[in-house]
Amino acid sequence: MNALILAAGFGTRLLPYTRTLPKPLFTLGGKPVLQHTIERLVQSGCRRILINSHHLSHQITEFLDRLDLGPDVDIRDVHESLILDTGGAIANVKDVMKNDCFFVINSDVVTDIDLTSVWRFHLANQALATLVLHDRAAYNQVTMDSDAWITGFRSPGQGLAFTGIQVLSPKIFDHLPENRVFSSIDWYAQLCPAKKIKAYVAPDLFWEDIGTIDAYSRTARLWISAKALGSSVRHVDIQALSGDGSDRSWFRASPVSKTPPLSGETSGSVVVCDHGICLPETDRRAQVDAFVAIGNHLYQNGICVPQILAFDAFSGVVAVQDLGNLHLADVVAQISDLSQITGLYEKVIDRLILFSRKGAQGFDLSWTCQTPYYSRTLILENECRYFVDRFVQGYLGKNIDFDALADDFHFIADQALTGGENGLMHRDCQSKNIMIKNGAPFFIDFQAARIGPLQYDLASLLLDPYVALPKPVQKNLLVYAMDRLNLTSPERRQQFIQNFDYCSLTRNLQILGAFAYLSRVKGKSWFETYIPTAMTSLKHWMHFQAPEPDAVRRLKKLVLSL
Repeated sequence: MNALILAAGFGTRLLPYTRTLPKPLFTLGGKPVLQHTIERLVQSGCRRILINSHHLSHQITEFLDRLDLGPDVDIRDVHESLILDTGGAIANVKDVMKNDCFFVINSDVVTDIDLTSVWRFHLANQALATLVLHDRAAYNQVTMDSDAWITGFRSPGQGLAFTGIQVLSPKIFDHLPENRVFSSIDWYAQLCPAKKIKAYVAPDLFWEDIGTIDAYSRTARLWISAKALGSSVRHVDIQALSGDGSDRSWFRASPVSKTPPLSGETSGSVVVCDHGICLPETDRRAQVDAFVAIGNHLYQNGICVPQILAFDAFSGVVAVQDLGNLHLADVVAQISDLSQITGLYEKVIDRLILFSRKGAQGFDLSWTCQTPYYSRTLILENECRYFVDRFVQGYLGKNIDFDALADDFHFIADQALTGGENGLMHRDCQSKNIMIKNGAPFFIDFQAARIGPLQYDLASLLLDPYVALPKPVQKNLLVYAMDRLNLTSPERRQQFIQNFDYCSLTRNLQILGAFAYLSRVKGKSWFETYIPTAMTSLKHWMHFQAPEPDAVRRLKKLVLSL
């Protein structure tokens, strides 16, 4: 059994990503689509496979050189210096394929079809070509007669759709057109009146053409979901979830069973995060790599985070354990008793201390996607300047320059890095990033973790505008944290509190910058709802918490004037 895989196209519908990676090397479950097709052919008994290439052909060649299918499989690249179109590509391999029947498959097709059945069907008929068809409304245009002989290819909305999978007899080379570059569909259309082109109708198969960004991303989500669920791609149901402040998309995937579960049983589900296509050496790819590496590290060390079940770095799709729908903010909103709220936060603080201390053990700094440490540069650029640029200037329209406040910001940065209880810092430890499952807290969205002060995460938790904890509760929880850390000396507790105060300030600045950016630039207007709470917190800091108010007098004057 022989095969030709058509892989020479430019992949223009997948730009800009196909400028640097050919479409056949886009991955599903960490493996190129081309490899999935090759392995399916080999499993069906194919022992000679040709792959035509043109766009970024050296990458196809290098991939094939690395692919080890054993000594019994002959696989080679057929480079086309000029793209010959689908028919010309078939004619170009005549010398190799002229003695036996052979498959021709498009490289961007993802399917679970039984190729052996197609092969046997073709051998049992006298057709020059057998084309696999199925019902796909958006692509239906291939018509056939009652005996499944194809009668035409261009009747939109009628008949069935061509899957890009076919078996050809070597005799088809006797009917080659004179042109070197030609379409296989035009070629077959000329043979239809003589009843030479047969249809194999596949009533039940999974099939996707990954030729567009949406189709590729949708298929990648299905693939990773199926892997995480231990299911097949055709038996997965995916439903969109509400998004967050990032550009990621969220989904819940569940297995589809023909028989419903018994009462009280659950078929299980996973949560899928789609970051979008992630080219290597980009910030988006760095975030996915960090999420996977850090998440595996935390989970393996017994820290309460969702287990990462499957991922594909290039497509940016990650499937994790489903922790349900309740965020910490949702649970707090349902509780009126402050003592119950305090008790819940104490559980979070206990696990946050574990996150900080145990998470830092064996932590590899190369996993981080931004900076390995909570640093002076990060504070100045990602928190102080972010506040001025996005909130003061961009949101409020004030003509205030960062440099006018530079001395204050440099002082703040120094203080936020003094006296810290350093460990692994989550960096965004607010109530929307803490899930509550069976009464226990779990941390999510930890891809920005780095080494830094526990006080910053405590500040993120206690100042959180989504909940707006009363100030006395915040104070009591800060004392609880110091007690759990066994900080007994007054000097060490005072040092801890002073660092907490300045981390509270830098976090507050970051919150306002983020909410302004998300509401005005990203169009997520609901974040604007929380700006007044964050502003109240910032003004309170200037009035009551600033250990050295004169050192931040310029910023204080600005804040109190807003």
